[in-house]
Amino acid sequence: MAQTTTTVTENAGPTTVGLTTSTGSFATYTPGGDYFTFRTTTGAEPVRYYYTKETTIVDPTGQVVALSDIRPDVPATVYYAREGDRMIVRKVVLIKPVSMIEKKETTTTTTTTTKP
Repeated sequence: MAQTTTTVTENAGPTTVGLTTSTGSFATYTPGGDYFTFRTTTGAEPVRYYYTKETTIVDPTGQVVALSDIRPDVPATVYYAREGDRMIVRKVVLIKPVSMIEKKETTTTTTTTTKP
């Protein structure tokens, strides 16, 4: 995935006017934290983006999605504003619907046999 960074300046609606965008995928997200890491290309170093209570996350149809639904490698576009040395996220638009995001669960079964 090629690195894409743009500044939105025209007819993008009140939540995205004047914001910078990055398109890529999530690298990490820790529930209860105040940031996630995001990379613009597969080999790129992840960059830390901070979110607030006002940060909106939506799927491609515009439906609001919970931050807890985010998983590593989920593709998205992040709209953010730079405040000092931090990138503060205003909006995240997922490229795939949450229903298509694979949630992996592993179950391990151990069987022990004892011989008399």
